Amino acid sequence: MSGSLRCGRFTLSLERPLIMGIVNVTPDSFSDGGQFLNVDAAIAHARQLIAQGADIIDIGGESTRPGAREVTLEEERQRVLPVLARLAGESIPVSIDTQKPELMRDAVAAGASMINDVNALQASGAIAVVAASNVAVCVMHKRGTPADMQRDPRYENVMDEVYAFLDQRVRTLRAAGVDIDRIVVDPGFGFGKTLEHNLALLRQLQRLSAMRAPIMAGISRKAILGRITGREASERVYASVAAALVAVKNGAAIVRVHDVAATRDALAVWSAVESGI
Repeated sequence: MSGSLRCGRFTLSLERPLIMGIVNVTPDSFSDGGQFLNVDAAIAHARQLIAQGADIIDIGGESTRPGAREVTLEEERQRVLPVLARLAGESIPVSIDTQKPELMRDAVAAGASMINDVNALQASGAIAVVAASNVAVCVMHKRGTPADMQRDPRYENVMDEVYAFLDQRVRTLRAAGVDIDRIVVDPGFGFGKTLEHNLALLRQLQRLSAMRAPIMAGISRKAILGRITGREASERVYASVAAALVAVKNGAAIVRVHDVAATRDALAVWSAVESGI
């Protein structure tokens, strides 16, 4: 994909796929819950991901895995803001993964360059926070909530419905004054979708490019890969890299991953083949 993504004080070229490295400051995330709950551990992990080649760091303080409990605003603030405060001066953009407009506002003030919202800025006041700033935003599709989203999700046509929802969110953002070069769309792999739904979205990912916003794919270590390979979350590195490559081949401009070094190397080989170098 050509063009660029404006993230606060950063402008990222989309001439090559970008890697978003995941830093979960949570006790209960499905893959690495509890590992980086300590601020110093989270900072060290983020800096390791940057050294490995991450283009964006995404800090999350509330797990959105199936069955996860809701986290209060104050608890989420205490988890993520100290980490953000120490990472905001790094050489790459820092994203905050949150659904709460109040935390979005705090994060922007603390130096966040991107908001990554699994609720697609549907909470009251969320769009206003983004529109009043210069940060990028990722809007994601989901069906239901973490408590119930995997209870028999059904679609007439999953890509048609995901596309219609994301297109409506992009149009709403544009109407609020958010330029297209600040918007990213995410089909929400694993958020209210069966294995078959996820595979259909991955096959047809290119369709989302008609919105002219870069596509982000977050499949890293997810249950879809466990269903295919039979492996536990911590053993899904190879499957995650394969999924990232398929996503990029099918139109993703950004891949959100736990395993930055492995993904970077695989994408470097893919890019060399594609460019003829």
